[in-house]
Amino acid sequence: MTVMTDKSAATKGDRPTGESGLNETSLSEGAIATLRRGLALAPEFRRGLALTLLLALVATAGRTVVPIAVQQTIDHGLPMGGSPDLGYVRNAVLICAVVTVLTALSAYLMNVRLYKRTEGSLATLRVKAFRHVHDLSMLTQSGQRRGGLVSRVTGDVDQISQFMQWGGLMLLISVGEVAVVTALMAVYSWQLTLVVWIAFLPLAFALRFFQRLISRAYMTVRERMGDLLAAVSESVVGAPVIKAHAAERRTADRVDLAVERGRAAQKRAQGLVAMTFPSSEIVAAIATAAVVVGGVMLGVGGGISAGELVAFLFLVTLFVSPMQQATEILNEAQNAIAGWRRVLGVLDTEPDVADPGEDGHVLPRGPVEVRFSDVAFAYPSGPRVLDGVDVRIPPRARIAVVGETGSGKTTFAKLLTRLMDPAEGTVLVDGVPLDRVRFSSLRERIVIVPQDGFLFDTTLGENIRYGRPSATDAEITEALGALGLADWLESLPRGLDTPVGQRGESLSAGERQLAALARAYLADPDLLVLDEATSAVDPATEVRIQRALDGITRGRTSVTIAHRLSTAEAADEVLVFDKGRIVQRGHHEALVATPGVYADLHRSWRAQRSL
Repeated sequence: MTVMTDKSAATKGDRPTGESGLNETSLSEGAIATLRRGLALAPEFRRGLALTLLLALVATAGRTVVPIAVQQTIDHGLPMGGSPDLGYVRNAVLICAVVTVLTALSAYLMNVRLYKRTEGSLATLRVKAFRHVHDLSMLTQSGQRRGGLVSRVTGDVDQISQFMQWGGLMLLISVGEVAVVTALMAVYSWQLTLVVWIAFLPLAFALRFFQRLISRAYMTVRERMGDLLAAVSESVVGAPVIKAHAAERRTADRVDLAVERGRAAQKRAQGLVAMTFPSSEIVAAIATAAVVVGGVMLGVGGGISAGELVAFLFLVTLFVSPMQQATEILNEAQNAIAGWRRVLGVLDTEPDVADPGEDGHVLPRGPVEVRFSDVAFAYPSGPRVLDGVDVRIPPRARIAVVGETGSGKTTFAKLLTRLMDPAEGTVLVDGVPLDRVRFSSLRERIVIVPQDGFLFDTTLGENIRYGRPSATDAEITEALGALGLADWLESLPRGLDTPVGQRGESLSAGERQLAALARAYLADPDLLVLDEATSAVDPATEVRIQRALDGITRGRTSVTIAHRLSTAEAADEVLVFDKGRIVQRGHHEALVATPGVYADLHRSWRAQRSL
């Protein structure tokens, strides 16, 4: 957590980022570059790709056996002016049947291999993206709507999967089919082959032009789908607040707006795609007509036989089919590339709070000393919320941090636990800069209990076990007893097996705080940072919380963001924040007797309690 130098600031400035703080370099890349980078992140897809391509080639080549069989049958099995050679026709049909079976088997094996490789590679991509999201700092995450981040890991990867399993498959087959058919057409008549390609070349250039427009359109579609997911997620999670304030209509309007923006983006993208379909149909009709006319003229001159002309028309159909499918493949490809770019936007964002890894320090267990040395911090595009903070917290001290809303208390706690890094100055733990401590050691030595006491949708015991995954039920029960919470555990219908529901909603706010405190106690940190809950709880639960706080802070360094000044009254030292600075510090009794911010806060708090 050293001072940001001009060099590091310049580096961050050179990296294009959006308002969300995510890297947007990938948005300006071409489609091929995006696909190349995306596939490099999923090596499973490339394993065995040569065999998959070989199977695709066999499956594609097998589709030409019917035109060849027709040509051979007409020219040799049905001679002009003679009787049909039934044996020749039979053999041609049998060969055609065998090759068709082999073609179907190759196509099946190709599909199976492609599906397995695709799912494996995209599972790897999803895991990488998910873990990288968790590696990003709270500052970066808070700048991105949660639904948008979820959409990048789920919906965007699903779109990639859909293309890889259908569009990618069709692309392999189509490219191979065009190559094989072109070679076979050239054997029959290089002149007619040239006619077919001349007819389709303008379409190829037109598709290149449409590709750029469709790419931008589908990038907008993916962004609008992320916005829609965020709006729906927030309306579900915030349902109690919405109902409490009768905001259903406003919320519905907000979701409707997101839906409409998504619909409009999809409409524009699909409209661009739809423009390509008629063009391919027209070109296909022109190519077929040109081949018929040219073939008849060549046939009159003896340049092509009747069987070859009929086979050539079959081949033109095989040639036209992938060309017509190109528009649909283009549709899926651009949607997938937009998804790739959004996923790469997450993966390209370097964590601004990085783990030093093996080069970092491992802090030995024991009492923790903390030192803030001239620390300053400012959120992006905002004023400083901390400035010139210089304080030492001795080992085993119980520190209370107080101040009005917006004074910098919570930011101080986040810097102390390295959820964010300071813009200036250094935070040291036992003399070691916090940014030089390995995350594994840091999270073991320092634990924060947030104000909301978040719980996962599982049992109470499993939530507490997050503090130490190896803990047994007996150890968890013992920990609750040590915190004076045995009676609370006994009052629960199923004890540690009690389901807490999503976000712990089956428990009261006070009970969620108790579970969070027990989780932190089980982790046994040397430095505990508590963001005290502000919500009102019943007297019995408040007694339990206070008893648990006394137990969890005993014998270890603790820093409590105090919203109830009774916590400050029991602290060894009180740090008073005002406008991002520590304006007072000392014991409660000395501070309350001195005119200043703390005395005013305490007087106001006591007046509220007396009401």
